[in-house]
Parts: sequence; C-alpha cells; structure tokens
Amino acid sequence: MTERRQWSGGSAAPLARLALAFTLALGAGLGCDKGPAAPLSAAEFQANAEQAYEKALRKFFAADYVNAVTAMEEVKREFPGTRIARLAQLRIADSHFHQGSYPEAITSYREFLRDFPSDEEVPYSRYRVILCLFESRGESMIAPPLEERDLANIRDADRAIADFQRDYPNYKENERVDYMKLWVRGMLARYELYVARFYLGRRNLDAALARTEYALANYRDTGLEPEALVLLGETHMRKGNALEARSAFEAVLTHYPNSAFSESSRRFLAFLDKTSPAGTQIK
Repeated sequence: MTERRQWSGGSAAPLARLALAFTLALGAGLGCDKGPAAPLSAAEFQANAEQAYEKALRKFFAADYVNAVTAMEEVKREFPGTRIARLAQLRIADSHFHQGSYPEAITSYREFLRDFPSDEEVPYSRYRVILCLFESRGESMIAPPLEERDLANIRDADRAIADFQRDYPNYKENERVDYMKLWVRGMLARYELYVARFYLGRRNLDAALARTEYALANYRDTGLEPEALVLLGETHMRKGNALEARSAFEAVLTHYPNSAFSESSRRFLAFLDKTSPAGTQIK
C-alpha cells in the first residue's frame, strides 16, 4: 500500500503540470488573454486614408482606370465622411470620363454635387458635367442626320452652360465653355430651322413661321441669323405678307451684307418689287 500511494502521488504532480501548461497554451492560441484593439487616433485615421488614396491615385495616373475605380470605391467605404472620400468620388467620375463612359461619369459628378453642395470642387464638378454632355453629343462621320438625333443631351448642356456661366463668370475654363455654348446653341438653332423647312415643304406655314421665329429669338449670335431671316422672309412671302417678307430680306442686307445669303435676299427683293410694290401685300 505504501508503495502504491507513493507511486500515485509521485505521478500526479507531472500530470497536473502538463494539463496546466496545455490550458495556458490553448488560451494563448485562442487569444483569450488579448483585449480589443485600441482605436486609431484621428491623426492615424487620416494618415491611413491618405495612404489608401495615394495608392488608388497611382492607378489613376497610370491610366488603369478600371482598377482605379475599384480602389477609389474602397477608399470611400473605408473612410466615409472624410475629405479623402470626397476626392475619391471625383476620381471615380474622372476615371469614367477618361474611359469615354460619359453617362456613368455624369452620374458620378452629379452624385458629388448632391452629397457635397458646398465643397470647393463644386465648380470643377459642374464644368465636367458640361464637358461630358458635350463629348457625348454624337458628332461624327457616322452620326445620324440631324432629324434623327436625340438632342436631349444637347438641350441639357445648353441649360447647364447657361447656369454655369451665370454662377461662375470668371471660371478658368470659360473660353472652352464659350466654344461649347456656341456649338450647342448652333446645333439647336439648326434643328429649329430644319423643322421649319419641313413644315414649309408641307405648306404648314404657321408652324414654319413659329419655328423660325423661335430660332431667331432664342439662338442669337450663332451665325445662323442670315439663313433664318431668309427662311422667315420666304415663309412670309408664301403667306402673302409682302411687308414682313421685305423686312426680313432687307435685314440680311443691312446687318449681314457679306453673308452667303445676301444674294438670295436680293433676288427675293427683286421678285417682290415686280409682284408687290412696297407697302402692299402679295396678291
């Protein structure tokens, strides 16, 4: 019995120590002795945001726009509410623009404008919306004829340009905005004159007159005034309004004497002189 008690007591101690060591090791392996990670300080959070943005920006400057969008989206998710997240939103829009994905770019720029209406980059974002609308105008060798085009983007650009130049008359890119304005308004004026000729050809003279007058009233300084005035005069002639027709043709010779439409105006006036003396209506 003595030997048995001595053997049992002698072996129990090593087993207990082994069990204790195993328990401690297991606890260490499971992280039981670790508390929650300390929160980042504001400076650390900002530093991490800048580092993530710079990493995404390298993809952007390398023209890796697909991966740049993915990286910038991650920056927005990880660092919401920061200035860095705002800049990431603009780089996402810029990436879409550089890929020629203008609808997606417009959506992204307008998302920025909606979410951050007081940000210092608002003028830039509004300018880029105009640029996207202009670049998506569909002007190319294979573009459909004017009568078949959807002018929604062009009309949107016209409104956006007017609002932009009202709010930012001294913006650094206003010379380019002026060029886009001239092109956009010229396109809209051409469309009105096209529709007016369509009605004139079908003898819907009132409709032709209304569209021509609309173009003259709303799209001035587009370079199409002489053409519109000749069309206006011709429509009045067909309606029998000699005085109004004469006034339109004389306006071309007075204000646009070097226009390609001056000769047409002279011929129409000569016709009026023969058929309807000044001060009378065409019979």
